[in-house]
This record gives sequence, structure tokens and C-alpha cells, in this order.
Amino acid sequence: MDIERPTPKAIVIGSGFGGLALAVRLQSAGIQTTLVEARDKPGGRAYVFEDEGFIFDAGPTVITDPSCLEELFALSGRRLADYVELMPVSPFYRLMWEDGFVFDYSNDDDALFAQIGRKSPNDVRGYQRFYEFSESVFREGYLKLGTEAFVDFRSMLQAAPQLLRHEAFRSVYGIVSRFIRDPQLREALSFHTLLVGGNPFHTSSVYALIHALEKKWGVWFPRGGTHALVRGLLRLFCDLGGETIIGTAVARIAAGPTRVTGVELADGRRLAADLVASNGDVVHTYGTLLGDHPRGRRMASLLRLRSFSPSLFVTYFGVRGTYPEIRHHTILFGPRYRELLQDIYSNGVLADDFSLYLHHPTATDPAMAPEGCSTFYVLSPVPHLGKYAGDWEAIAPGYAARILDYLEARLIPGLRANLVAQRHFTPAHFQTELNAHLGSAFSLEPVLWQSAYFRTHNRDGALANLYFVGAGTHPGAGIPGVVGSAKATAKLVLADLGLPQPQAHAAQWPSNAGPALAAE
Repeated sequence: MDIERPTPKAIVIGSGFGGLALAVRLQSAGIQTTLVEARDKPGGRAYVFEDEGFIFDAGPTVITDPSCLEELFALSGRRLADYVELMPVSPFYRLMWEDGFVFDYSNDDDALFAQIGRKSPNDVRGYQRFYEFSESVFREGYLKLGTEAFVDFRSMLQAAPQLLRHEAFRSVYGIVSRFIRDPQLREALSFHTLLVGGNPFHTSSVYALIHALEKKWGVWFPRGGTHALVRGLLRLFCDLGGETIIGTAVARIAAGPTRVTGVELADGRRLAADLVASNGDVVHTYGTLLGDHPRGRRMASLLRLRSFSPSLFVTYFGVRGTYPEIRHHTILFGPRYRELLQDIYSNGVLADDFSLYLHHPTATDPAMAPEGCSTFYVLSPVPHLGKYAGDWEAIAPGYAARILDYLEARLIPGLRANLVAQRHFTPAHFQTELNAHLGSAFSLEPVLWQSAYFRTHNRDGALANLYFVGAGTHPGAGIPGVVGSAKATAKLVLADLGLPQPQAHAAQWPSNAGPALAAE
């Protein structure tokens, strides 16, 4: 006679993309899951502001690998296209230098080769060789290892031959420089690591896979903004029977000697669970939520010794007028590259110059602003609070003004006269509103000695039913990274509970899966 097993209960702390993806996976597998979010809206860093009719995505804006998102819906026989529309972005990025050089980076090989040929004819073949390297490390580092948890050193040793074959000990910039001779083209092919918090001069060559990933699946934007994708994932989770608690923080993870037993909320409620997974900052999780437990205190102390990614200064602004000549994603390189990154990552200097990422969502979705207007946000990488301890409340207005003046002079004429709405988000806000250690925007720096096994494990090594998901664990930051971490963590959870693993696998999705989203 079969005895019916009770339904396992899980709590996921934080509703960033990693937390949402894990909650969907657990709920799809029959685990009754409660998602707890401290802020008044879901999304974590992928928050949304609205001001004077302008819609501002607060955080991630570059959507790549739609197949990993499609898979979340396919687990329960649903389709992403029924919840949110993804629209292609082309070019992926427009890169601009102060000397007037402009490079449109896309997956149109003919256009790409023509641009490279005009700039540096000998680098056309070099680019082809770099892409071959990127594609190879993409297959090994993303498709094979990106969703596998490294919870013991043996798993790291098994991956070591492939890491060595791809010279993971070299930097992305170093690998690019092997194939490309032109200095500006080197910058064009190495800047991607900055999107996940890594200095291209320090970040492992494994991260060169981002180039092939984008070429394979493209760059996309959800109609209504990135937060529309957050809302779609949350609706999927609720459709599956998941429970949500929005606007109430977790104050404490309850734990015994070897297992966690649930959480205590800031309003005093206590929720019991068979397992807890944190999508929160790893230092905050160990040091605050587990601060009364020896494991929490020990791990927080160890993590504080690690190197963390820099922070960001983000200015959101809405203006009258439309700017069809400004692409959806623009990278504005300043007068320095290596030296500026040295100031940000190592010297702790808030430099007088800057390189900027400009997001212009109304280039793809005009409804993100009132009619006849445009929505923008501009992002400047800056040192985290452990390296630069300036008073950001006092610094922010002047720093934002300098950035807007620079944009007006270089790219957006009449910006000041047409400004309708403006706000900013500083490193101090990352610390206070997102509990980010040192105000880091991307958690642990993605260097080789803090990757895979050497990153926070997807499952804690002492508390057997405490799990992690998101930027601070394997494989790291970025939407594909944190969604991949959810898959790696879910595999551990299901194995630990003796539940079957789902059959779908992101690597099996066709490379043209993305375009079908816009066609449906």
C-alpha cells in the first residue's frame, strides 16, 4: 500500500529574475512555494518607476537567450508569448567613441565584417577567429556548465580540463587582443563583461561566451519594459498555484544545527518550510538573516574578504521630443578605457571622465513615454562603497548634472530645455534599498578565483536545505546567468527531495526560438 507523501513546502526570498525563475521551477515540480519580496513590487533590481507618464525600468534592460525564459513556461505546457511579447532589438548596441568612430554591433555578419574591414582590414579574419573561440567557450561554459551546480571540489576538477583548454586564466581583453589589433575594436569586443560587473582586463576569458550567446539568440526587449517580463513570470507562478507575499521583508531565517526550518517576517509572522532559497544578497543573507547562527556569522565573515563588483550611478530622465537616430542601446566610450576601469575597480576614484551606457526604450516601444516624448536612463559604473566612501546624497545632483551636460553636448541636443522628469539611483541606494553589500550592483566580482566552485554554492555546505540563487552564486550576474542559477539550484532541490527532474533543456531549443516570439 502506497503512502502518500506530504507536499514539500519551499520559501524563496526575493523576487528578482533568479528568485522568480526558481519559484516557477519549484512550483512546476509540485513543491508548494511561497515567494517573499520586501519591496512594494516584484523584480528586485528589475524594479520599475513611473513618473510624469514615463516608464523607467530600474535595472536590467538587455534580454538575451529567450530560450531559457521559454523553458520556464514550457515546464507546465505554457508559452512565454502568451504572457509577454519580446521584440527584437537591432543593432544590439551602437558603440560610440569621442573621436567620432561609430560601430553598430549586431548579428548581421555582412554588416559587421564591412565595418571591421573599413576600420582595420586585417582584423576581419581576426574577428572570425575570435568568434570561433567565443562559440567554443559558449558551448562548454554556458550550455554544458552554466546550469550545473559546483557544490564540491570534484565537480571543479572535472571542469578543469575545459577551463584550461580555453585559457580561463587569461582575461577577456587578453583573448580579444590575441585576435584583434585595432584598439577600438578591442574595446568593442571586450566591453560585455561590464554588463555582468566584470572588468574585461581581469575577468576570465570564459566570459567571452557572451558574444556568441548574443549572436545565437539575439537581443530582445519586452513590450512594456523589462518589468513586463517580471510581471509575466509572476503571473505564471501564481497560475501554477504559487503564493506571494509582497511588501514584507524576511527578518530572519530560522535554523537548527544542520537545517533551516523556515523564516520570520518583519511583521512577526513565522512561515515553516522544508527548504529555504535566498535570491537576496549573499552577505545580507548570511550576515543578517542568519546572523544569530554560527554558520551565518562564519560565512558572512569569509564573504566580506572577497572582491565585489563595482556599483552604478543611474540617472533616469524623460524628455519632450523623439530621437529616432538614437538606438535602443548605446555605449559611449570616454577618453580612457583601461585607466578608467582601473580607477573604478582598483583605485576607488570617482573620475572626472566616464564611459556610459544609455538606454532608450522608446526606440523600440514608444508607449514607454507620453506621446511625442522619450524615456532614457543612463548608467555610469562607479566604485562600490568599500573603495569610495563619498556622501552620495551630496554628490548625486552634481554628478547627474555632469552626465546630462555630457549627453546634451555629445548626443541629445536640447536635453536640458526639454527635460520633464528626472531621478537617480546611487551606490547608497543599492545598499539601503537592495541590501547589497558595499552597494555592489552585481555581487561578487566575476573573476576566475570567484567562479563556479569558488563562488557561493547553490546549496549551503552545512545547512542542508538552504539554497542560493541569483548573481552571488553560480554562474553569476545577468539575466541568463541568474535564470541559469535557478536551474542549477532547482536540480539540487529536486534531487535532495527525491523528485524527478524535468526533461526540457535550454540547450535543446532551436537557435531561431527567439524570432518566433515576435511573430506569434
